[in-house]
Amino acid sequence: MLSLTCKASIKAVIFLGSRLASGERSSLKEVAAYTGENEHTVGKLLQRLVKGGIICSAKGPNGGFYLTAKQAEQQVIRIVEAIDGEEVFTQCGLGLSKCTAARPCPIHEDYKPIRDGFKKLCQKRRVRDLYQGVNNGLAHLVG
Repeated sequence: MLSLTCKASIKAVIFLGSRLASGERSSLKEVAAYTGENEHTVGKLLQRLVKGGIICSAKGPNGGFYLTAKQAEQQVIRIVEAIDGEEVFTQCGLGLSKCTAARPCPIHEDYKPIRDGFKKLCQKRRVRDLYQGVNNGLAHLVG
């Protein structure tokens, strides 16, 4: 359903959110190390997240990537839409371009409620909901 880049983006935003209370900013290397992704991939996805207003960046000696309190209140769906686009919530489960309710693929009727449920989850959950679980030790991101 989600691309690997989108999954890495969500992990990166959670990592940045987990540092919000301390006010720490993170380097590209730190985000890449924490998410387990290569720096080139992380650099591109962080640029897209900054451009989409999902995270912030600052240059200079005290620079880095960070999340504001307002950004922590964003719905997770904003990350998904910024990276994979809105169509991720309407795509066929088998990747067929002509799958419709009138002409369904073999898994259409089973996949559609799962896809719709995932969209509702992304609309309901906020970035802070994800990183608070990590900060409290109730959830983890490391492999």
